Amino acid sequence: MTSDLTSADPTAADLEDDPHPHLARLRERAPAALLPGLGGWLVTSRDLALRVMRDADAFTVDDPRFSTAQVVGPSMLSLDGPAHTRHRDPFARPFRPARTRERFTAFVEAEAARLVDGFAPAGRAELRGDLAGPLAVAAVTEALGLDGVDAATVRSWYGAFVDAVSAITACGTAPPGAGEAYELLTAAVEEAITASHPGSLLAEAARDEARLTTPEVVANSAILMFGGIDTTEGMIANAALHLLGHPDQLRLVLDDPDLLPAAVEESLRLEPAASVVDRYATRDVALGGAEIRAGDLVRVSIAGANRDPAVFPDPDRFDVRRHNADDHLAFAHGPHFCFGSHLARLETRTALAALLDRLPGLRLDPDRPARPHGLVFRKPPRLDVRWGR
Repeated sequence: MTSDLTSADPTAADLEDDPHPHLARLRERAPAALLPGLGGWLVTSRDLALRVMRDADAFTVDDPRFSTAQVVGPSMLSLDGPAHTRHRDPFARPFRPARTRERFTAFVEAEAARLVDGFAPAGRAELRGDLAGPLAVAAVTEALGLDGVDAATVRSWYGAFVDAVSAITACGTAPPGAGEAYELLTAAVEEAITASHPGSLLAEAARDEARLTTPEVVANSAILMFGGIDTTEGMIANAALHLLGHPDQLRLVLDDPDLLPAAVEESLRLEPAASVVDRYATRDVALGGAEIRAGDLVRVSIAGANRDPAVFPDPDRFDVRRHNADDHLAFAHGPHFCFGSHLARLETRTALAALLDRLPGLRLDPDRPARPHGLVFRKPPRLDVRWGR
């Protein structure tokens, strides 16, 4: 490995706090930079990010060092080739666009309305805990068929998984809580498979012709919690923060609700809830002037790629009328593109619409400022809002 950068390179702590100035400097100086503090290379330009994510032959997830594999074992997220297809297809089919709209639209609309109406009389709320998290949990629990498991329990499981992946990404070790959560998830999945309620994704996956074993179904269920709960919660919270934090853009959406989907895409571009994805080089390869060696860790900064000025002019500005906002890479790209993107978008649009329709005068709480935080999963730790007078 070689690098022409210096000891002033950003640390994991820098990237956890406010990565964007650091990512901009890296992209300008070395779009594929060796960062010892992250244990490998960091890719920050959109063109190189696409190259890495598209080329599973040269840049694989199938490596024992892969963070989620260390936490939950082999899954669709940590396998490539035929093994990846075998794990992914039974879970991906129900999330195709038409089936997602048919299965989830009424459910998500009713759940969002119930949650917002529940706290509307209070005049204030904390949107991560009161709306974004509960809505994401409800959608995933409904999809998986985890009947009888309460939302707080599910949130504790995925919280333990997220903490473990974040610790490993920062070159640390997973906390013991992840193992305990995984044992509880295993028991719940086994019960759901046995119960085989109508529409249960877990029961369908267990019966699929791919013949996934119960441990494989459990591992992929944990992966769905990352994408379906944590990153969707972050996606909703970030979108609300961006809209409410830019009154001029909020006014455009209030005046023209047809701009709401564009506002969601622009928020995804500006602050993706999952900001980094990992790959491992299978052979020596040149990448953006860097000489990557076989076995090297190559981390793709989705956050960096999404603010590449070569693609997105004035990239730090939140602009709901940006013509190419949906060129973002917030759902990754290539074989590991997030198949739950349609449901996540539905949840985010529905949550924002419920807030704006039901809470006149909605605004950020000036006494509790918020901004995104996190190395891998980025969202505000809490998002306090007020409405009315």
